[in-house]
Amino acid sequence: MERKAEPGVPASEAAKLQGLDDITSQKVSEIFKVLGDMTRLKLLALLSAADMRVGDIAESLGMGQSAISHQLRVLRGARLVKFRKEGKEVWYSLDDDHVVKLMCQALDHVSHG
Repeated sequence: MERKAEPGVPASEAAKLQGLDDITSQKVSEIFKVLGDMTRLKLLALLSAADMRVGDIAESLGMGQSAISHQLRVLRGARLVKFRKEGKEVWYSLDDDHVVKLMCQALDHVSHG
């Protein structure tokens, strides 16, 4: 039985979800697993405002640099953050604007009521 799309959900968006294959479902599941950690969410929120170095992130979150480096490796593996080197410094940033959109959608959902 075909389900009618919720009001406000474009048919093209609903159609994307209908054709999920196993590989794509696994990739999406991995993204949600990575986002399922409070520290990583806070780290991504910081990077949504500005590019930062590991030490600055660690200081902002009150954590050690090795713990932050570990979380950044996980986020890089999920293609949620990227880095660039400027001399001896390594700067981290969000991979693209989809990361902010995804987080804002989740925030809107939990704030919805």
